Amino acid sequence: MTMLAPLTLDVRDELRRGGEPLPRILEAVGKLEPGQPLRLLTTFEPIPLYHVLGRKGFGHVASRHGEGEWEILFTPGQASASETPKRQPDANRTEPVAHTDWPTPKTTLDNRGLMPPEPMIRILQTLEELAPGEVLEAINERNPVFLYPELEARGAAIKVEQRDDGAFRLLIRRGG
Repeated sequence: MTMLAPLTLDVRDELRRGGEPLPRILEAVGKLEPGQPLRLLTTFEPIPLYHVLGRKGFGHVASRHGEGEWEILFTPGQASASETPKRQPDANRTEPVAHTDWPTPKTTLDNRGLMPPEPMIRILQTLEELAPGEVLEAINERNPVFLYPELEARGAAIKVEQRDDGAFRLLIRRGG
């Protein structure tokens, strides 16, 4: 059996400019030949992407080549046996956040001006410090699509709205 050469996708410049490469990554996955791996070059280890592509049947091997230099090889047909498909939240749908049905946020994080993955790391670390049922408010410049599977895995509930200034306001209630 002949091994197909990986399709290489370099998203480092896009990430450094503050862009969101997930649509390009998913487009590249859709263009793969059967059995063809994807070689992704990125500025950080995209841990949430492992879950997203794992649900599509991909395993991964990550290598760090220096500060802000990661290479991840996603190989089809090598997903973990424990990966079970779950309902994906609609990361592109935002809705007004009702202030009356959730508790007042205990903590607010302003993540504007931070480069990925810093906003996600700050949110997940702060969420761990909250008691079950407490709410975290976060303001992000971009829709944090890699964050949603991580929140779902932790049993957190989330409400998202895009503000008039283009920023995304997230209310995240800790599960448990």
